[in-house]
Amino acid sequence: MNRSGLRPAIVAALVSAVAAAPAWADWTLDPTRSHLAFVSIKAKDVAEVHTFNEIKGRITPDGKADIALMLDSVETLVPIRNQRMREMLFDTADYKDALFTAKIDPERIKAMAVGEIADITAEGTLSLHGQTQPVTLVVQAAKVANNTLMVASVKPVVVDAAKFGMTEGVEKLREVAGLAAISNAVPVSFVLTFVDEGK
Repeated sequence: MNRSGLRPAIVAALVSAVAAAPAWADWTLDPTRSHLAFVSIKAKDVAEVHTFNEIKGRITPDGKADIALMLDSVETLVPIRNQRMREMLFDTADYKDALFTAKIDPERIKAMAVGEIADITAEGTLSLHGQTQPVTLVVQAAKVANNTLMVASVKPVVVDAAKFGMTEGVEKLREVAGLAAISNAVPVSFVLTFVDEGK
């Protein structure tokens, strides 16, 4: 067979291979099955757990992960404290969200079988209050279904408010609450569920 005869066969084989390969759309975060909590420490040893009601995120086919927290949705279970955090700490009139961005190995996720659990380290950045700082996440990823990926922190991520220019906000909260001290260091933990809607 001559080369011109081979070309249609090669093209047909390539098309068939592409069609047979599993498609991977974005992994989209399911907020109803996701949770992120942070702990504030005041008066030296009083710890309180807070969260956010609105969280968005996705992992793209090339492995870029973006997680956004809507800062206006902070929930401390005390309405006046929610308002003070929005206005004095997060300054949500100017800064609407906190954004974590990282790059992970997409092939590692693609290769996971249902029921498999994998340890993943993600090097990325956290953008908060107009500042960006490097952050390293150590997580466990579990393939709970063919189209469902659950990611949980192995250990809390400690966010230092001072590194994000939020010391003044912490001090305002301390003063208005009449506290001796509020720690700048805030441990953060999470469980995030992503769904591949292409499957």
